[in-house]
Amino acid sequence: MQYPTPPSAIYPAETIEAHRAFIARRLRPDPAQRGRLEEIRDNLIARIAEAEREGWLGEVEGLRVSLAGADEKLMQLDARLHRRSSEVFLGVPSIEQTGARDLDASRHVGSP
Repeated sequence: MQYPTPPSAIYPAETIEAHRAFIARRLRPDPAQRGRLEEIRDNLIARIAEAEREGWLGEVEGLRVSLAGADEKLMQLDARLHRRSSEVFLGVPSIEQTGARDLDASRHVGSP
């Protein structure tokens, strides 16, 4: 029986990691899961402290990468919330501006 070729044998590790990072950025966090993301972040911080205390340097590095991802997702949620709550000026004139223009036009309707 022949096993499929692992991706690491076909592509360099940097390409695989870049692809994973791209996919992770494309996934949008659900605002309802903010509390869960905060729990994950807090747990990662505790695990990093434990790994540093025990001298597990490889584990520390991996956990820091995960912590950076959790922080990024929380920042994405904050940015999305800010975008939804902020006003956007679309260039539409106000009532006062349109009313003034209509009054000016009515003055010129009957004049030669």
